[in-house]
Amino acid sequence: MGIVNARNPGETEFHQAVKEVAESVSPVMEKRPQLARARILERMIEPERTVMFRVPWVDDKGEVQVNRGFRVEFNSAIGPYKGGLRFHPSVYLGIIKFLGFEQVFKNALTTMPIGGGKGGSDFNPKGKSDVEVMQFCQSFMNELFRHIGPDTDVPAGDIGVGAREIGYLFGQYKKLTNTFTGVLTGKGLEYGGSLVRTQATGYGLVYYVTRMLDDRGKDWNGLRVVVSGSGNVAIYATQKAQQLGAKVIALSDSNGYIVDEKGINLETVRRIKEVERGRICQYVDAHPHAEFRERWQDIWTVPCDVALPSATQNEIDEASAKVLVNNGVIAVGEGANMPSTPEAINVLQDAGVSFAPAKAANAGGVATSALEMCQNSMRLNWTFEEVDTRLKRIMSSIYDQCIAAAQEYGMGGNLVAGANIAGFLKVAEAMIAQGVV
Repeated sequence: MGIVNARNPGETEFHQAVKEVAESVSPVMEKRPQLARARILERMIEPERTVMFRVPWVDDKGEVQVNRGFRVEFNSAIGPYKGGLRFHPSVYLGIIKFLGFEQVFKNALTTMPIGGGKGGSDFNPKGKSDVEVMQFCQSFMNELFRHIGPDTDVPAGDIGVGAREIGYLFGQYKKLTNTFTGVLTGKGLEYGGSLVRTQATGYGLVYYVTRMLDDRGKDWNGLRVVVSGSGNVAIYATQKAQQLGAKVIALSDSNGYIVDEKGINLETVRRIKEVERGRICQYVDAHPHAEFRERWQDIWTVPCDVALPSATQNEIDEASAKVLVNNGVIAVGEGANMPSTPEAINVLQDAGVSFAPAKAANAGGVATSALEMCQNSMRLNWTFEEVDTRLKRIMSSIYDQCIAAAQEYGMGGNLVAGANIAGFLKVAEAMIAQGVV
C-alpha cells in the first residue's frame, strides 16, 4: 500500500479499492506463493494502458468549452476491456482507476470472457441541450475511437451516460470507422441493443440479494426496502423488489430524498426522471401524502429491512451503518460502485447483517452487456425472457462463487472476501498462463 499511495498520490478511492482487495487475497498469496513470486497483485494494480485527452466542443451560445476525457484499460487477461463511461463533474483519473480496478474482478465473476476497463469525462450533461450533449459526445469519440473496438475495448454507459449519449457516441464511431460493430453496449433496441440491458443492474442486484435472503430463510414479501438514488439502477431494483412483494419506501437524488410509507409509485418516478429529467422532490406534487426531505445522506435514517445503496461511492459511512443496524436492517446490497466505506462494512458484518459487495451484486449490468456483445457478434436478438433467465443464472453463479471462495480460505459467509478472491484467482490464472506481459 505504501507503493500504491506513493505512485498514485491523492487518488483516495483507488487506494481504498486496492486495499480491500489486497487484504482479502493475502491468505491466497500465503497458500500459493507462486502468485507472489510472479508479482501478480502488483501487476494487477497497474493499468495496462491509461489514456487522457482533451475534449473541445461548442455550446449553444457558440462558445468553445473544454473538458477532459479518460479511458483506463486495466486488464485484458480474460478478454477485451469492458466497462462504462461516466460523465460527471467529479470525474478525475483516480475515480476512473478505482472503477476500472473494481471492474476487473466484477467482470471475472460474471464467467464471461471480458477484461476490465473504465472511462469518462468531467463533462456534466445535466442542464445541457440535446445538441450540446451531441457536440460533446462526438468530440469525445473523435479521440476515443482510436483505442476501442469489439475485440479490444467495449465501453458502456454509467452515471451521466444513458441511451441518448450512447446513441451519439455510437453514431460518431460508426462514421469515423465505417463499421457497424458491437463496440458499445447499452445501445437502443433499434440498432443492436439487448432486451433487459436497461433493467439489468437493478434486476441483478435483487437476484443476488434474493440468494442472501434465502440463506436467512427469508423472502422479499412484506419487507421494507430503502433504495438510494433514482437513476437506472435504483429504478429497476425498485421495480424487481416490488414485483417480488417488497415495499420500497424511499428513493433519493442529489437534492434530497422522498419517503412514501404507502410504497413508492414507480411510474411517477420514471416519468420525472426518464421523461422530464426532473428532480425527485417533484414526486410529492403527485403524491402529497409522501414527504420530501433535504440532505440525501440522511436516507439511511429511514427504518428498513433491506438497504440498497445505488447512488454513489462511500454513501454509507460508519455512522449511517450504525443507524441501519439499530433500526433492524437484515441485508444490504450494493447497487452502486463501492457505496459503503470500510468502516461501515465492518459495522454491518459484525452485527450479522448480510452484506452483498458491489463487485458481485451489481455485476448484472456488465453481464448483460456481455450478452449484448454475444448477440451482436452472432447478429441475433434474444427475447426478454431468455436474457432475463441468463442474467438470473449468472447472478446465482456469482453468489455461489463468492460463498465457495470465502469458505475455502477460512472466511465463511464473508461475501466481500469471497468476491475478491474468486475474481482475483480467475484473472491470476490467466495472467500466469500468458507469461509476463
